[in-house]
Amino acid sequence: MNKASMQILESALYVDDLDAAEAFYEKILGLEKITRAGNRHVFFRCGPGVLLIFNPAATVIAPAGGQLQVPPHGTRGAGHLCFRATSDEIGEWAARLTADGVDIESVVEWPGGGRSIYFRDPAGNSLEFAEARIWGLS
Repeated sequence: MNKASMQILESALYVDDLDAAEAFYEKILGLEKITRAGNRHVFFRCGPGVLLIFNPAATVIAPAGGQLQVPPHGTRGAGHLCFRATSDEIGEWAARLTADGVDIESVVEWPGGGRSIYFRDPAGNSLEFAEARIWGLS
């Protein structure tokens, strides 16, 4: 097993209103929708990975026989997800989000270098655009 090549393939957030989430992630953030399954989930391409948006009321139900046997899961309350961006991109995102009526909740200049901005999706999940150097990455 090569731990150095391990990467996150997918990340999940939970929302009660899939319609609002779908509109936000597709139209405001510009992510490419992969699929939507009724009121259970909507999935988006995000760089080399996938962002999974689930309705927790649907995902806590065990799958019936003949369905994919994905174990029940879900959570309530705000989650967090950070998108990688350059310094210039962070400025562009801040302007775009503000123009689309999304409040920038916080701007952080990290002590070790790098900057990030925080904002919320319609479900209240905390989202962030940050420079990779905040984690010592290039």
